[in-house]
Amino acid sequence: MPPIPAFHRRLRRGTALVSIALSAWACLPPPAAAQAAPYRLRIVGGLEGSNQYTRLEEPFWTRELSRLSGGRFTADIVPFDRAGVPGAEMLRLLQLGVVPFGTMLMSSLAVQYPEYTAPDLAGLNPDIATFRSTLAAFRPYLERALREQHGVEPLAVYIYPAQVVFCKKPLGGLADLQGRHTRVSSSTQADFVSALGGVPVVTGYAQIVPSLSSGSTECAVTGTMSGNTLGLPSITSYMHTLPLTWGLAVFGANQAAWQSLPAALRELLRRELPRLEAAVWDQSERETADGTACNQGAAACSGGRKGRMAVVSTSPQDERRRREILESTVLPRWVQRCGARCAQVWNQTIGPVRGLLAAPAKPR
Repeated sequence: MPPIPAFHRRLRRGTALVSIALSAWACLPPPAAAQAAPYRLRIVGGLEGSNQYTRLEEPFWTRELSRLSGGRFTADIVPFDRAGVPGAEMLRLLQLGVVPFGTMLMSSLAVQYPEYTAPDLAGLNPDIATFRSTLAAFRPYLERALREQHGVEPLAVYIYPAQVVFCKKPLGGLADLQGRHTRVSSSTQADFVSALGGVPVVTGYAQIVPSLSSGSTECAVTGTMSGNTLGLPSITSYMHTLPLTWGLAVFGANQAAWQSLPAALRELLRRELPRLEAAVWDQSERETADGTACNQGAAACSGGRKGRMAVVSTSPQDERRRREILESTVLPRWVQRCGARCAQVWNQTIGPVRGLLAAPAKPR
């Protein structure tokens, strides 16, 4: 879809912001004494403070790359939310080469490129095995579109842990969200909550605790372990285990920057980044389970603080409702926002795998 003038203005502001924020880090040449030093990459990674970044991305680029290459190649990395990179403009900045190597959160592209959010619609992937098969069906289209339409070479696809519902008041099932003001982080989560009769409240991650504490919201959708880190077990009492969404990110490179790399470095990254991707998926699966255990106060808790929350498992009624909402509300609203082309892409990729075809968008 063609960019609109307002987007161009935001892009110019975002590009200026990135140039300033990264000037001391990514835009200056290495010292003269280091000109003959190992080839060094500049990477914009994922979310600061997430285990994906601290335990996997950062160590890979700052330590493993050098070890794997015998010291020939090294890298600096900064999380995108500390680098001053506007998430919604990351794809465009990669296309322009302003950011040569960077990580895009797919949910942040929902306005400009809603088609890329298809694999993580609310209610689509109730477990990680389903998410794997959903992404496998969509990935060839996604990678081809990034290359051909944006000049971006996709190198890895990451996920974040399951996003679930925390509530202050008793929660026996999804139906109990009716009438409750619930924090959400995306339009597709908002569609799901509103279909349950709830009142979605779109707020940032940093506002979850203040909003719950003030009574502006009664429930919140966030990650099982990130909720634990925020201290939600001390201000909420119930957690439902159904993943509304997960969180999808793509690590990619500007194609010109990618082609300019030494052939040996491209070969190494083609070999090692799939291993990093697999480690991220495994970490997200473990963290989803560990967050649940910690919030509940189970002995299996290892990475967080033990709470005393009531953990509500997905019932057969919840599973039926999930499927109904996905079919009757979430998918049609996504198609309406995205357009007829998106319905076609869905029906050629994810639809057959999930047994759910999309009707064309209605004329506006």
